[in-house]
Amino acid sequence: MNLKLHKPLCIFDLETTGISVAKDRIVEISILKVNPDASRESKTWLVNPEMFIPKESTAIHGITDERVKDAPKFKEIASKVLEMISGSDLGGFNSNRFDVPLLAEELLRAGIDFDLSKFKLVDAQTIFHKMEPRNLTAAYQFYCKKGLENAHSAEADVLATFEVLDAQVGHYDELPNDIAGLSEFSFHNKFADLAGFIAFDEDEKEIFSFGKYKGQRVKDVFQKDLGYYGWIQNADFPLYTKKILTGIQLRSKF
Repeated sequence: MNLKLHKPLCIFDLETTGISVAKDRIVEISILKVNPDASRESKTWLVNPEMFIPKESTAIHGITDERVKDAPKFKEIASKVLEMISGSDLGGFNSNRFDVPLLAEELLRAGIDFDLSKFKLVDAQTIFHKMEPRNLTAAYQFYCKKGLENAHSAEADVLATFEVLDAQVGHYDELPNDIAGLSEFSFHNKFADLAGFIAFDEDEKEIFSFGKYKGQRVKDVFQKDLGYYGWIQNADFPLYTKKILTGIQLRSKF
């Protein structure tokens, strides 16, 4: 194994009802946990999303309403998911922009106070796009010299993503082999909430990346316009974004 792990790494993939972090739901989640000694364990769950799965989404991942009607709801497996990823770092393919924020949403909906600051995040897609811009199927062919069968099956995708990530570390001499280094390399731009609504300025202070206060420090905005915080909390923003803003709002009082 080319990767240098100091703690377990959980590669995971979500199949969902759509691409909205705030509105869509998980229909399948697969996690591959790789330990520092290279031993592995994996788990895949079908999930009842408690909403209809659009035919456009079914066309991609093949999961229908019928397949998930008797599956557990996410809140029923949330504690098992958290138990599996706790104490680990997280990785995936396009995970920083989609899978991680959506997983955070689902855990928060399930009543779990999920804190992303406890995890290093590694996105094999970002590494791939910086090194060899292509998709997962092409990445698997390029790095692993194999064709990817059952693409868009969560289980197949997580296995392929781990193999791609491990092969990337072996392929590029300049690429770090530890999770901290790969996590740093995986980010295009850093956001406090991953969904992209809260960025950082040059002093690492949270700033709004949208709206009438774009570019201004969140703490300063809340001190002069607390109503803006209230508007965001009642609007259609991701729950994790609201959680981060609540923490900043509490700090802005002091």
